[in-house]
Amino acid sequence: MKKRLNISFLKKEAHDFALKESKHHEQSLFGVTDGKAIGTYLEHKFQNSLKNKYVYKWGSSAKGIDFPELGVDIKVTSIRQPQSSCPYKSAKQKIYGLGYSLLVFVYDKMDDEKTRTGNLNVIHTIYVESSRTGDFQTTTALRRIIDNSGNIDDIIAILSEHHLPVDDIQAKELADEILQNPPEIGYLTISNALQWRLQYSRVIEKAGEITGIIRVV
Repeated sequence: MKKRLNISFLKKEAHDFALKESKHHEQSLFGVTDGKAIGTYLEHKFQNSLKNKYVYKWGSSAKGIDFPELGVDIKVTSIRQPQSSCPYKSAKQKIYGLGYSLLVFVYDKMDDEKTRTGNLNVIHTIYVESSRTGDFQTTTALRRIIDNSGNIDDIIAILSEHHLPVDDIQAKELADEILQNPPEIGYLTISNALQWRLQYSRVIEKAGEITGIIRVV
């Protein structure tokens, strides 16, 4: 009888999977340098390991996040450049977070010339709660202004300084919301683009030290 997947089971399985995968040598990965191909390999392998044990709705990058019922998306990235992209929905994601949590696998890939296999040493597995997926510099600047009794003009100035993709009307509406509902400090670095570019160095550094950023491995 399969169990229904929940967050606790997901983190436990991610822990076990990361340790097991770090010892695995895969012929199909030998010589592969394409981060997207490596990410697809690792995501599919993790999902397949879960399907055998749990009942859950399987999402996809084409349809949205990987675990829509749990509000979690998988990200796979190399330690040499720990970043990935995600769909842009609104400028508010930079302030209030992406709207879902992240399960981040950070690997260091090595090839073995003798066996002609590739190994993904998963050196960090980190669970980032949705409330911590905002942009660090933007959220810290906003909290500083709010803590110093800043007003709507101060908030709008910060939004402008941080080049949020909003027009004047949207900026005023967003500033009103921020004053009424100050954001949590986020720990991603989110760069503006057609898709958000997420960078994870600070998440890796702070995992296990900050509430909402959980070191799984």
